[in-house]
Parts: sequence; C-alpha cells; structure tokens
Amino acid sequence: MTHKLRTDGVCAASRLFPFTRDKVFTAFAQADILATWWGPDGFTNTFELFEFKAQGHWKFVMHGPDSTNYANECVFLEVSPTKIVIRHTCEPLFTLTITLADDKGGTLLHWHQALDDPLLAQQIRHIIEPANEQNLNRLHKVLAGA
Repeated sequence: MTHKLRTDGVCAASRLFPFTRDKVFTAFAQADILATWWGPDGFTNTFELFEFKAQGHWKFVMHGPDSTNYANECVFLEVSPTKIVIRHTCEPLFTLTITLADDKGGTLLHWHQALDDPLLAQQIRHIIEPANEQNLNRLHKVLAGA
C-alpha cells in the first residue's frame, strides 16, 4: 500500500487485493462483515445504525484497545460497486472516497481521505497513515477468511 498526505489535508492509499471486486464491495456493504474489520488494530465496533445507500446514515461506536469509546456518525453520499463516498459528520470532519476497480484478476482499492482541516491532518498524520494501513490489513484478513 502506498500513502500520501498532502498539505491540502488529503491522505491517500492504494492497495491491490487478490479478491473480486464483488467480494471486496460486500465487505463494505454488509454490516456484520464491516464491523469485524473497520478501524485500526485492536479496535472493535458496535453499529447502532447502518443504512448502506446514498444518503443513508451510519452511526457506530469504535471501541479502542484501551477501552476508550469513539462515537462516529457518517452519511453515505454515494454507494455503488465501484465507489463508496462516506462523509464523517462528527469531529474530525472528513470525506472518505473508496474506489474499487478490477485489476489483474483482483481489485485495486483507492482510499482518499480528505480532512476538512489541513492543519489537523498534518497534526494527526502519524495516526492516520498507520491506522489506514492497519484497516486495510484487517480487510485483507477478513477477505482471505483468516
């Protein structure tokens, strides 16, 4: 996976998964699957609301490995088998665009996280980059059936 956090507050990553686009998309679309891998290492999730459709709401709590709870609220701006756009509507404010493309018998995933506040993005870069990598590592393990 490659990362790039620019001065405009965008953190971008790409990864080629050796799984079909449908399988990768399903890991986002099915709440019971998504809850098992969403977030960095050591985190678990409790979903209160999950409306996986355009303008659908997603409300959940991420439980950190230190027992800290992080409330999250999002709106799905766009949902299709090739593109998922999620607006995080509580602090920190950001828009996450995930694109899925067929590539070499697998799926090329692009992760484009645009924080509203570029200064905040720079301040938490040391958290964002490894967290996103861990998140995609966890997705890979779920897809592989590990």
